[in-house]
Amino acid sequence: MNTVSFADLKLAPQILKALTESGYTTPTPIQAQAIPLVLEGNDLMAGAQTGTGKTAAFALPMLQKLMPHASASTSPAKHPVRALILVPTRELAVQVEESVRAYAKYTHLRSLVVYGGVDIKTQTPHLKTGVEILVATPGRLLDHIEQKTVLLNTVQMLVLDEADRMLDMGFMPALKRILALLPRQRQSLMFSATFSDEIKKLSEEFMNYPTLIEVARSNASADNITQKVYLVASEDKHQLLAKLLKGDDAKQVIVFTKTKLTASRLARQLQREGVSADAIHGDKSQLERMQALDSFKQGKVSVLIATDVAARGLDIDHLPMVINYEIPHAAEDYVHRIGRTGRAGASGTAISLVSPEEEKYLVEIEKLIKTEIKKEKADLPQHSARPQRETRPERTESAARPERTEPSRGYHSPAPKKPHHDPWFDKPYVPNMSEPAAPLKKPEVSALSKPKAAIPALFQRKPPANP
Repeated sequence: MNTVSFADLKLAPQILKALTESGYTTPTPIQAQAIPLVLEGNDLMAGAQTGTGKTAAFALPMLQKLMPHASASTSPAKHPVRALILVPTRELAVQVEESVRAYAKYTHLRSLVVYGGVDIKTQTPHLKTGVEILVATPGRLLDHIEQKTVLLNTVQMLVLDEADRMLDMGFMPALKRILALLPRQRQSLMFSATFSDEIKKLSEEFMNYPTLIEVARSNASADNITQKVYLVASEDKHQLLAKLLKGDDAKQVIVFTKTKLTASRLARQLQREGVSADAIHGDKSQLERMQALDSFKQGKVSVLIATDVAARGLDIDHLPMVINYEIPHAAEDYVHRIGRTGRAGASGTAISLVSPEEEKYLVEIEKLIKTEIKKEKADLPQHSARPQRETRPERTESAARPERTEPSRGYHSPAPKKPHHDPWFDKPYVPNMSEPAAPLKKPEVSALSKPKAAIPALFQRKPPANP
């Protein structure tokens, strides 16, 4: 297989010219095996570790088969949808369509990508001009179907990329609705890094006697990726991450977290520490996600904090390192995460920070990849625990309010009651019966207590007469 060239695969000169310009020299194992089978018209289930060129493995034979239908006409009727590629995430949709467009550069075949998170009205005009190859996420495709802006009755080829995620993460109801609208006579392809027995069973519903090829052993991780595990307490993870990001081999790193909240918090914390970091997750708008990804690809951002929405489909050339800040609960997601590095034969490093409560997930990962990952103790400088608040002495009754030797401004305390100079005044009153009571004197009339003036008889109220 090492001597096989793309020309040996009977691809059109227009496609070969685009491949040469894109820097492709020889096909990868998955491409060398899949392309002839697809050109023969077989339904195909292809399993290969991520980063080995699955997109070209289905896009190149697809373009080859659609070449007879290529037209330079501007009429939409000359460009019906002949191939449908369904993917689980927006980022993967964009990247797949970019690859298809690059391969079809010297043909008259048109391609378009549609996904959610943006105004559907911006996509409708492009659809109406006509495209042969449509890359879509299931939800947005159903939106276009309901608005009658796309017809699928001319589809000849269907591709499910990252098929395990498509069938295993809640896409099945949407897929069944879409599949019901496709012609029965079509070629169906499934490409993924992992295939469980359950997914193989589900594939029987819409594939006709598919050929199964697996380039590497099922669910294997790439041999050119150096995997490490650091056993570290949860509260020390950030300190270890900061240390790893200062290394010479950490010029460009994707750091994976389990939650959107952790991704945002970690990105802000690293930014405060002077690291050029950004976050990409489902709560961000599509524009924000694309801007963060572009900045990372261009080197403006050196650390990209991502949830699993970014684990699949991100194709970043020569990414040297990925770090699992939190390892995933699903072991298959670990394979996809670390597959962002070590792509196209390059070497890479995958580091996982594992706390004691996460070790049970590590056991499942090692069982899946059939490899025991090297474990190291985190070599962190001894640091004191977080400074605690000063412990105050217990408040006693005397210490509850300290004595004030000097009067403080604005503070008024009630003056203590002074004792009477003679204790006799504190005794209860007892009348003295031995002495006769003094005669009452007629009160003197003072100037202030003058007698009331007499009221004239005219204004006096007379009592009612007796009947």
